[in-house]
Amino acid sequence: MAQTIHPFYEAHRDAMEAAMRQRLDLAEPMLRERAHLTDVDAIRRQVMDEFAIVLTQMPYVGGAAGRMSDFFMRLTGFMAISRVLRRHRVPVPVIGEIERQIYKAQLLTEPEADRLAAGDQFMSAENQILLREQAAKSVTESHQAEFPEDFVYDFVEPGPADSFEFGINYKACGFCKFAGRHGDKDILPNICGLDFDAYATRGIHLERTQTLAGGASHCNFRFSRLHRED
Repeated sequence: MAQTIHPFYEAHRDAMEAAMRQRLDLAEPMLRERAHLTDVDAIRRQVMDEFAIVLTQMPYVGGAAGRMSDFFMRLTGFMAISRVLRRHRVPVPVIGEIERQIYKAQLLTEPEADRLAAGDQFMSAENQILLREQAAKSVTESHQAEFPEDFVYDFVEPGPADSFEFGINYKACGFCKFAGRHGDKDILPNICGLDFDAYATRGIHLERTQTLAGGASHCNFRFSRLHRED
């Protein structure tokens, strides 16, 4: 029986595939120089074929109403890249370096003003209120029963001696669940590594000293604003 894509992801499929093609364009010189792969056209086809499989595997976590749906749509495609490069015996750390450079380059194609505005919105008091509400909802039995593949997290208020503005402790990670289910645990840390550039390109400093993927009890995200030149 053929696997199907959830209707929510099917509705966004064209945009996700376009993002993947852009990543592969950006990756071409690195695939030749860092991964020592010569038939890049074949790699492109294999990655897009693998991405078609990944789309059928992506868990539904609430669609537009679910905060983490966007994370799955933006980042799960890197699993397809990792799987293909792993089959070509590219070392996992090299895969991670390539993916991080690809993602940063892709993020920087967006106008700086738009990126910084998105960062300001994320750090805003209004968004922090929303994050508190979403965190409280994520830990409820009803939410976890309805969306068992979703993230579970707590909002963290800074203490008197802390320099961060707010934090999030992820106690269960949707990507960890995905990787465990599909045999991707070895390439999972590469997904974690993308977080730093995702926030930095929006003017946000992320401090994180441990991850669930690394065996910790939770991922400790701590956010503060990067200094901007006038």
